[in-house]
Amino acid sequence: MAASVVWLAGCETTSQLTNPLPSLFGSTAPDAEPTGSVPTGSPAVTPNLLGADPNDDLSIGKKYYRQGSYGLAERYFRKAVELHPTDGESWVGLAASYDRLKRFDLADRAYAQALKIAGPKVEILNNQGFSYMLRGDYRRARTILIQAQTRDPENPYVKNNLQLLEESARKAKSIN
Repeated sequence: MAASVVWLAGCETTSQLTNPLPSLFGSTAPDAEPTGSVPTGSPAVTPNLLGADPNDDLSIGKKYYRQGSYGLAERYFRKAVELHPTDGESWVGLAASYDRLKRFDLADRAYAQALKIAGPKVEILNNQGFSYMLRGDYRRARTILIQAQTRDPENPYVKNNLQLLEESARKAKSIN
């Protein structure tokens, strides 16, 4: 289970907002290019690991998410969670897709499932906080992001989201 959430590193929150979840696709730094679901230097991937096969539902969902095809990404992430209901990575991908489709009710369910599987990991909390920012719910976003920051004060994604939250709250508008 721990390996299934290694990729989680939170949302990117630059002013472009073109890919709010670069870590969903393997990057570990805010400016890194997406590289896949296995970080550099990781042990060899076994063929049975979900996401190791470029043609499995998780990998295809990531590909479509990177391309901005959130409807197609949702379809493949949904297939992945149906086939592998305990895979946290698939649940977070599904939640992120729902966020971009503005299906926040379904995103909440998917984040709840990811938290149930993996626990309150910084990456999941950060993504959930970003979800609340997309909705303009700054109070809830702040609460969740502070929880993430408490767990990892130096996380660059959490820092960026908190900064974006402050800017958005000042402008009193959602970030989408």
